[in-house]
Amino acid sequence: MSKVQEQYEVFPYPERDPKDEKKRLVTGSPSHPLEIDHFVFGGKRDWSKPLRALVAGGGTGDALIQLAQVLSSVNRPYEITYIDLSSASRQIAEKRAGIRGLKNINFVTGSLLDVAEFGLFDYIDCCGVLHHLPEPQLGFDALAAALAPRGGLGFMVYAPYGRNGVYPLQEAFSQLLDGLSPENQLAQAKKIFRALPDGHPFKRNPHLDDHNQSDAGFFDLLLHSQDRPYTVRDITEALNHAGLGLVSFTQPALYDPSPLLPDGCLAPEDRTDAMEIAEKLRGTIKTHVGYATRIAQAPDALAKHSDPNQIPHMKGVNPQALAREVASNGQLRVVLGADKTILKIPKNAAPLLAQVDGRKSLGLIAKTVELDQFSFNAQWGPAAKALAGYGLLLYSRLLV
Repeated sequence: MSKVQEQYEVFPYPERDPKDEKKRLVTGSPSHPLEIDHFVFGGKRDWSKPLRALVAGGGTGDALIQLAQVLSSVNRPYEITYIDLSSASRQIAEKRAGIRGLKNINFVTGSLLDVAEFGLFDYIDCCGVLHHLPEPQLGFDALAAALAPRGGLGFMVYAPYGRNGVYPLQEAFSQLLDGLSPENQLAQAKKIFRALPDGHPFKRNPHLDDHNQSDAGFFDLLLHSQDRPYTVRDITEALNHAGLGLVSFTQPALYDPSPLLPDGCLAPEDRTDAMEIAEKLRGTIKTHVGYATRIAQAPDALAKHSDPNQIPHMKGVNPQALAREVASNGQLRVVLGADKTILKIPKNAAPLLAQVDGRKSLGLIAKTVELDQFSFNAQWGPAAKALAGYGLLLYSRLLV
């Protein structure tokens, strides 16, 4: 058994109690169906057709449960294969699914490197896994090979700058505690951690909190035996090597350097160069969450703000409350961990935003507010771009 597998047998991650499924659904990115549609299928997927999905390295089941529950709640067909090295993690995921009565899930204990034997998938989730593989590129390649021709990948990998202080501690703990059982490593590491000086980069980093959430979180963050971060360029190159292209990160505004630059200082024209600059200037991004498709499809996969047939949805914000805030202040306050951002949204977009209900198309909204399509786009476009930039606006034909 590898050290990574042993870790997750002893400390399944993230720590979850299946009994909690009776009172809440854990949601997030990637792999919410609305988000999948927006970033992979251009907001136009026909959800009457079964979604064949793979959750590769599914852990204790967050992505699996979210995907299956949302689709089950709206009576849309799906088939999901879950695979993970850890039998302990799998058992938790199975119990969570069982409590919810979720069906059409195939649970497998094994490596994501072997997913080709399960056929092709419309969608693959791989969240927090690739950066833990001995040879991550083999993982990217294996997932790409398992994608159906028009399929897409939702991923999360660690980023270096927002995890400032993590890797020196991982190295120190490895040197000091190698050979101990996972339980003893945790006990000793916690004692050492408490003695760290307040000026240590980790202690001064406000963006990290897994170590405060649970023993599994502490171990995964600071005692992991195999952990490498990815810059924007690293991700782009790894995806391209596998024949995939980055469609977008889920919060693309964070990867735009323009707001951080003074007048006269222009961002690079090359997309990867620009995102690389933004990542370095921000210095707070601790994970990269995004979607990819085959290289040739990537430019066309993302839903378009100007298509009158698109159906907009708000994620994590009430449209009516948002419209009132915009009408009053022309802005929206967004909190991302320890960072706070003010989005400027034209006040004339407020009546349009108030019409968003996950059912009306942009064309119907334009007709409702009595605007021709040209005038509507002029008002909708800036507001939509601002909200979509932080993952607050998505397009999908799925009624949720």
